[in-house]
Amino acid sequence: MTIGFGLQHVFAMFGATVLVPLQTGFPVTTTFLFSGLGTLLFLLVTRNRVPSYLGSSFAFIAPLSAAQAEGAAPAVLLGGVLVAGLLLVMVGIAVKALGVRLLDSFMPPVVTGAVVMLIGFTLAPTAVDDVRAQPGIALMTLLSVIGIAILGRGMPARLSVLLGVAVSWLVAVLVDGVDPAGVARLAEAPWIGVPELTAPMVSPSTTLLVLPVILVVVAETVGHVKAVAAVTGRDLDGSVGDALIGNGLATAMAGAGGGSATTTYAENIGVMAVTRVYSTAAYVIAAVIALLLSFSPKLGAAILTMPLGVLGGATMVLFGLIGLVGVRIWMDNRVDLGDPVNLLVAAAALMAGVGDLTFVVGGVELGGVVWGSLLVVVLYPLLNKLSRRR
Repeated sequence: MTIGFGLQHVFAMFGATVLVPLQTGFPVTTTFLFSGLGTLLFLLVTRNRVPSYLGSSFAFIAPLSAAQAEGAAPAVLLGGVLVAGLLLVMVGIAVKALGVRLLDSFMPPVVTGAVVMLIGFTLAPTAVDDVRAQPGIALMTLLSVIGIAILGRGMPARLSVLLGVAVSWLVAVLVDGVDPAGVARLAEAPWIGVPELTAPMVSPSTTLLVLPVILVVVAETVGHVKAVAAVTGRDLDGSVGDALIGNGLATAMAGAGGGSATTTYAENIGVMAVTRVYSTAAYVIAAVIALLLSFSPKLGAAILTMPLGVLGGATMVLFGLIGLVGVRIWMDNRVDLGDPVNLLVAAAALMAGVGDLTFVVGGVELGGVVWGSLLVVVLYPLLNKLSRRR
């Protein structure tokens, strides 16, 4: 029975975990390796109090794509992931020592919501480029994901991205929409092999690009811990620091070895809510299955045959949802957009990010996500203090 629940968690995390390395260029099998190891490490650090699965983090796609556009090598991208993970550990230690209220003072909802929106909406060009490659298949994928999410109930609705991608991918195969070179590589790939490992290289420019992501991952992790608490009926406020430390260690480990950055997955929390099985044993099973999958180059080659249209259609939904999570943060916390400070700071930050405002500082090119995040993080507390003195 526990194995069956573990398989459900694998299905829930599979689609999103696969899409991130396809966007960033990291090996899929290596991503599965560190997803499984990261989940086991997270459960160990949180002492099995926060049942969660760690999959690939979408928040890192925007800064890593920007670094790739500037010519950064894979090792440099991994260096950014490594540093981000270590910084997340430091945040977790601070929260564990000083309490979760520390985050509320440094990261009010208007700040975290704006940064999350920046991360999501600046990914729009990436998704649109893939859609343009195969617009028909992309539209079919988009409609499949939306249709299953709206019309499906229970588990099918939770797996709408995975099922929508599978249906569209199958149709693409039938209409010769799959790259023949990818099919040839699939035929040649062995069934069993060791995941590809890559050593990181730390670069100041890439590190600066990933810094805003820390805010997103912190907000995401805290939100997911609260969601787990609501689902399980447990008080997990004392475990927020441990969750941040566990997530940070898992991300740093992935960056040190060649995998995608990790984060706790809402999809798996949804599975828990549906099944009402809160045991961490199911997550251990899911992590072990991910580890086994990482030793199959055939699986990695199969995933790389995914048509660009399928990828574009799926990411149109997923990237948009990331941006709207920021809107939800504002709504849930009743952020007052009638307040000039909230309104003007958020407006300026979003325009800087979505417009990809880019400047070179000290030989380092900094893009829209960095400047937008700096605007909201620096300007908000400054203007808030000035407004109170009126």
